[in-house]
Amino acid sequence: MAIDTDSERDGALTPARHRLDIVKSLVIRDAQVSDLPTLVRFNTTMAWDTEKRRLPEATITAGVARALAAPQLCRYYVAEVDGRVVGQTMVTFEVTDWEDGLVHWIQSVFVEPEFRGLGIFKRLYHHVISVAKAEGDGRRVRLYVEKDNAAAIATYERLGMSQAHFHIYETKLNPAQPSSVLG
Repeated sequence: MAIDTDSERDGALTPARHRLDIVKSLVIRDAQVSDLPTLVRFNTTMAWDTEKRRLPEATITAGVARALAAPQLCRYYVAEVDGRVVGQTMVTFEVTDWEDGLVHWIQSVFVEPEFRGLGIFKRLYHHVISVAKAEGDGRRVRLYVEKDNAAAIATYERLGMSQAHFHIYETKLNPAQPSSVLG
C-alpha cells in the first residue's frame, strides 16, 4: 500500500495518512464489551477471507461475548487508531505441565485491509509477548495458521516465529452441527 502524505484532511483517519502518524497514534488495549460488534465483524470477515467459511453471526456473537467474559481463559486485544479499532487478536491459554507455566496461543488475528503493512499486527504481537513475560508464567507464544496463507506465514516469520515440529489434529465433538456454510 502506498501512503500519500498529501492526502491527510483535517487530521481525519484515512488510509492515506502518513505511516508515522498512524504508528504514533496506535494504542493496543484490552478489548471491552463495547468492542463486541467490531470483533464480530472482524471474525466474520476473517473466516471468509482465510477459509471461505460463512459463520452464523449469532454463534460468533455468543463466542466473542463468552471470550470477553472469561479473561482467565482468553483475552482479546485490539489495535486502535484515533478511537477506531483497526485490528485484533485473541490469546488463549494452555497449561504446560512439562514447563510449569502457560502457552499463550495467538488466535483470531485480523487487521483492517487499509491498515495492513503498517505494523499493526507487529504491535499486537509484541504486546502479547510483553504480557506473557510480565505475568511470569508464560513459557511460549504459539499460533496456528492456514497452511496456504503465505502472507500471514511470511509476517510471522519476519517477527522471528518459526514453524513448530508438530501438526495439529482435531475431532469435532458434534459433527451433526455444521460449523459453517461454504460459499
